[in-house]
Amino acid sequence: MKKVLLYISIITVGFLSSCNSEDFLDAPAKSTLDESIIFSNAGLAKGAVDGIKVPFGETNSYRSRFLPWYGLNTDVEWFNSSQSAGANTELVNYNTKWDNTNMNTTNNAWAMMYSGIERANICIRGIRTYGSPQPGNELGYLLGESLALRAVYYADLLKAWGDIPARFEPITTETIYIPKSSRDVIYKQLIQDLGEAADLVPWPNATAATSNVHRINKAFVKALRARLAMAASGLQQYPDGIRRSNDADLTVDKMYKLALDECRDVINSGTARLEPSFENLWKKYNQEDLTAGGESLWQIPFADGRGRMLFTFAVRHTTIDQIQGNGNNRGGIAGPLPYVFYDYKQADTRRDVTCVPYKYGAAVKTPTDNIGVAKQELNDLDTWYFGKYRYEWMSRRVTSQQDDGVDKLYMRYAEVILIAAEAANELEGPSAAAPYLKEIRRRAFPAASHATMVDAYVNALTSKEAMFNAIVDEHKFEFTGEMERKQALIRWNLLKTKLDEAKVKMTNLQARTGEYSDVPSTLYFKTAADNVKLEIYGLNRGETTNPGTDYTSKSWLKLEPLKISTLYDATIDPNTKQFWPIWQVFISGSNGQLKNDYGYENTNVN
Repeated sequence: MKKVLLYISIITVGFLSSCNSEDFLDAPAKSTLDESIIFSNAGLAKGAVDGIKVPFGETNSYRSRFLPWYGLNTDVEWFNSSQSAGANTELVNYNTKWDNTNMNTTNNAWAMMYSGIERANICIRGIRTYGSPQPGNELGYLLGESLALRAVYYADLLKAWGDIPARFEPITTETIYIPKSSRDVIYKQLIQDLGEAADLVPWPNATAATSNVHRINKAFVKALRARLAMAASGLQQYPDGIRRSNDADLTVDKMYKLALDECRDVINSGTARLEPSFENLWKKYNQEDLTAGGESLWQIPFADGRGRMLFTFAVRHTTIDQIQGNGNNRGGIAGPLPYVFYDYKQADTRRDVTCVPYKYGAAVKTPTDNIGVAKQELNDLDTWYFGKYRYEWMSRRVTSQQDDGVDKLYMRYAEVILIAAEAANELEGPSAAAPYLKEIRRRAFPAASHATMVDAYVNALTSKEAMFNAIVDEHKFEFTGEMERKQALIRWNLLKTKLDEAKVKMTNLQARTGEYSDVPSTLYFKTAADNVKLEIYGLNRGETTNPGTDYTSKSWLKLEPLKISTLYDATIDPNTKQFWPIWQVFISGSNGQLKNDYGYENTNVN
């Protein structure tokens, strides 16, 4: 009975939530209405479909367990305390334990993802059985939205755990316990589902429902389908080793063509676009601009009292201050690897948005200001923050002590462009990929640099290999801090290669040798006229002249070998631990149906 209750704990019966579109991640109200009534009525069915999103915001789900940890450590992103032993370090250093104390509970992300899948399965069955879903009607849209949301949960399960149980029908007493399925079967089902969903949901701004990025739209569905096609055909760890799928339906030729067709559909639709300014893209994100038709294709929606994107990843604030009331030591859990800043070209506008070398210090209170004002303070070389997430760019002041309510930007149009470039290069050659890569770089560099940094740079990529390597680099410059890199490195079979390259780069940076020989070893800084911001000299290569007595100097050398070495556990080959283990609580509660692979086999204890 204990095992039955453990599995039942992941089955959600609150799918009949009554909730507003903006508040569906607050506690749901249960309903006893019959499925035949709910799913034959578009208004009632919408409440049920909104309920599919509830598990995103549950306490130990995406908000505090999955989003903060999956995607670290890569060749561009790391947990800023990776050198310290503990459960969080184990989640990112490729030596994750099946009984990890942050994850080994019945209500963690694994359980919540399957809770979301169960909600989606009930909605999909109900709408198909009792509704009349067609393209252009509301029940058709809700069916498409349900299929897409289920695909999101499965996509994240697949990238974190590899082979997993496949549940595409609501759970019955006969199906409480099932073994893992091949990920190939699941990828094929998701690709089919998203093909159906694309016929059912409108383009961004075609209807009221698709006018904001909290709701599913056709551009996102097609983009997600392209992402999954690339992942399904990519190199990855299977129980028998690293390889591509053996399924004839998931070959590179077929999947890359599907991905390229979907991306070109999105591009040609004109319903999404790159924001003209990279900085303004991230300002709009932090300002919680939900308008569809820009770069954001879909966001995981969090109510104001849920979600921890800035709480986790923002530029750090040491105390509550004039900018945020979220609490002490908010943000800064992770950041770019120190060398990443120096791999950007100085003219690349993405650099200073992505890589921030300072934090906000302790607020200084006055007799008339009980909150106080915090000033920016320079970190050491070994600690950088993701500047894409900034409390100072928000339109509101966060006052919740545990959550910030800022969405996860799940997919953006730039990824569509880069997938198109990669697929076109493979299928049609570098000349077909060049316009896509130029589009990304044209936004990144000011007009004065386009002749050299865009046209000449891309035109010189005349082989498939050269173009592919450039796309791998561009992915780094575009997506650092968004936790997209790990899955990409895995499917390119570059995970260990790039992690080892990152260790060498950091070692060279610390020693100021090789490609980092012209990086200054001393920074100079002063507080600006606003008495908050820092003015820094010496961050750019070759800036070695003392700028004057009004600046204070700081050694820019601290990058300890221990911290470099702990990018991944030295006893582990990351290629053999591309996935997390299934947590022991679920192995033990599976009635012997679940087991771990990938070198975790000794955890298969029931």
